[in-house]
Amino acid sequence: MPRTPTLDGDPPAAATVTSRRTGQQTASDLAFLARAMKAPALLAAADRLAERARKESWTHTEYLVACLQREVSARESHGGEARVRAARFPAIKTIEELDVTHLRGITRQQLAHLGTLDFIAGKENVVFLGPPGTGKTHLAIGLAVRACQAGHRVAFATAAEWVDKLAAAHEAGRLSAE
Repeated sequence: MPRTPTLDGDPPAAATVTSRRTGQQTASDLAFLARAMKAPALLAAADRLAERARKESWTHTEYLVACLQREVSARESHGGEARVRAARFPAIKTIEELDVTHLRGITRQQLAHLGTLDFIAGKENVVFLGPPGTGKTHLAIGLAVRACQAGHRVAFATAAEWVDKLAAAHEAGRLSAE
């Protein structure tokens, strides 16, 4: 005798299938579960992906993977945006917007290498020196924005702001912590 599965996948002890759930009940459950999981992108994409899954004969697993991929993608995107806001950049600038004609002492190849963010994994510092108006801050912000989008937390400040911050920490006896 067929049994009605529960949400955890196990059939109830003695229930028999007498009717199927309505589309409205399923949609209501999906909305509740997506809210409980804090997965709004999954909810937004579920109907559209279900239609595509029907047309392309996806398996249940393929459909589930597609839904979860949408949610993960949205979370990564929103996480990057939140990290960019938390970094407190004076303006949002990207490496792609940088006018490389003013850059001195750095080649396009070096710029491309910096853009890979390998220096972060290598725990290396990157210091830009030069006269005003040559793109140092733009480059630093562009790399930091890319780092935020890659999942890294960033604290942005100018050299003068860092000196002030470190001097205040030194006076307060918390230089090591800062």
